[in-house]
Amino acid sequence: MSSRRPEHRIAVAVNAMHWRDLTFLHWPVNPARIRPLLPPELQVDTFDDVAWVGVTPFRMSYFGAPAVRLPIVPAFTEINVRTYVRGRDGRDGVWFFSLECSRLPVTALLRLLGLPYEQSATDQRRRSGQWHYTSRRRSGHAWFGARVAVGQPIATPTEFEDFLTGRWNGYSRAWGQVWRTPIEHEPWPLHRADAECAPAQLLSANGLPQLEGQPIAHFSPLVHVRVGPPRPG
Repeated sequence: MSSRRPEHRIAVAVNAMHWRDLTFLHWPVNPARIRPLLPPELQVDTFDDVAWVGVTPFRMSYFGAPAVRLPIVPAFTEINVRTYVRGRDGRDGVWFFSLECSRLPVTALLRLLGLPYEQSATDQRRRSGQWHYTSRRRSGHAWFGARVAVGQPIATPTEFEDFLTGRWNGYSRAWGQVWRTPIEHEPWPLHRADAECAPAQLLSANGLPQLEGQPIAHFSPLVHVRVGPPRPG
């Protein structure tokens, strides 16, 4: 289990989600390549002076009301492209370059809130003991594919593994200002993983550089998420 815990408790949640069969794929990158892609209010968060770009495919098995099981849309696969940042008050969190999603209502609603959702044909399947993820953006040729083999559970994550996975805020920009959205969930049940993937088109569509080699990979079977109301970041 991760040693990092939410830095806040969400008194009133506005949304609930179940993230299932999620893979973290991470590549190192020079922070100077990331800085121009962020709002000036945010700083690149680094580990040993290295920034990290992540691609995170997973199954959204529930997206809806937090108090009762009332899904807004059926389950879908989401694939997000992200990096790690700190706000003006020093809180760490995630900055999303894009969130690839096959459900139009989700895409339309969350784009209104400043999140860079993209309408994409996304898919996730388990074949021959491995997870296969694919995505193709409907507005262009931003294709992504990955094949992931899940390994042994991680009993005690390292500080570095916590840095990559233990995030409790999402940052976005809307209406001329940066917003911070708090989230909370149980500690990640992490597994080691091996991955082969082709991220180039999806990364370049987001203005990111070509990243060399295969990623550092981790897998998590399920977390139950509560989302708080956005607030100025």
